[in-house]
Amino acid sequence: MSQTHFGFETVDEREKAGRVRGVFDSVATRYDLMNDLLSFGLHRLWKTYAVAVANLRPGDKVLDIAGGTGDLARAFASKVGTQGLVVLTDINEAMLRVGRDRLLDRGVVVPTLTCDAEHLPFADASFDLVSVAFGLRNMTHKDAALAEMARVLRPGGRLLVLEFSQIAEPLRKPYDWYSFHLMPRIGKWVAQDEDSYRYLAESIRMHPDQATLKGMMKAAGFGHVDVHNLAAGAVALHLGVRC
Repeated sequence: MSQTHFGFETVDEREKAGRVRGVFDSVATRYDLMNDLLSFGLHRLWKTYAVAVANLRPGDKVLDIAGGTGDLARAFASKVGTQGLVVLTDINEAMLRVGRDRLLDRGVVVPTLTCDAEHLPFADASFDLVSVAFGLRNMTHKDAALAEMARVLRPGGRLLVLEFSQIAEPLRKPYDWYSFHLMPRIGKWVAQDEDSYRYLAESIRMHPDQATLKGMMKAAGFGHVDVHNLAAGAVALHLGVRC
């Protein structure tokens, strides 16, 4: 029986996706509010930076994986225009519903699809850009997911991975205190869910650091990978170019 991590807990690989789904079912309706509170609004700047680095052109085709509440999909749609395409996906139906409804409320219509990033239902070389923001760390087989992202990109296409990463050494102790003491309490007070936010803090610590993720992306078929550290490395944007 193969095992993997669910936060700091070791679980059967077959259980992880369902348990992650439960976390995001619980937090879906307050996800953006909690992101604003926990990041002091910085998550919006990080996403704006990712969109700028994406350097999209009218007519481009974009796949937004683990797109959640649709922030990036909306920004991408404005860049690719009516001749382009943005597909919003998430493994979690509750999150995807929130994202779809929010986009529709803003007059943005994009295809939405519930799917597993480790088994993408798209043909080879279908997209110019694939993005995954704050979702890779929740995937059971990250190497398989990265290989799938490479498969659906055209040669020369780009992968953006925006994710929590390893913060600079001088800030680790205060960051740990914030993550493991304050974050779960805010989750309890605002979202009535302390356990989910404890898991999210733990999942950040179990995620590969900047150099390790860069190596994983190269192994998956990305010939060139740039790493952009944000917030002293608490968040990193990895940009990979498909061979």
